[in-house]
Amino acid sequence: MNDFLHKLPEFVGHHMALSALFMVLLVALIATHIGTLFSKVKELSPAGLTALINRETPLLIDISPRDSFDKAHVPGSRHVAMSQFDPENKNLAKAKELPVVLICRSGQTASKAAQRLVKAGFSHVYVLAGGMSAWQEAQLPVAKGNK
Repeated sequence: MNDFLHKLPEFVGHHMALSALFMVLLVALIATHIGTLFSKVKELSPAGLTALINRETPLLIDISPRDSFDKAHVPGSRHVAMSQFDPENKNLAKAKELPVVLICRSGQTASKAAQRLVKAGFSHVYVLAGGMSAWQEAQLPVAKGNK
């Protein structure tokens, strides 16, 4: 280890661009991790979602396209088209204190919708990390059709 520390300045001196790139990536990684820790939207793994379903009664909202929802969705989830997703909707506003889990195909669209819920005052907002793809890869049960 001591030898490594003695050779480090020499390495950095000979490889400035590589060292600078490493520092930029390290800072970006740390900033991303800190942002995740302080985010009001929490990601759930498929196992985490299963535990939440067993522990509480979350509202599961699938914002995938209708055909994807019909092919496979988490049992008990409700389909809401992203174009019709409105956190201010009076039916959805009743669930402000409930845990709300947003699900899409990959987790990206659900993250955007989750931010809208947080801005609308929802206190327990979750996203299924990896979306339905992760749920199916974990070989968890899926429902088919429009219910």
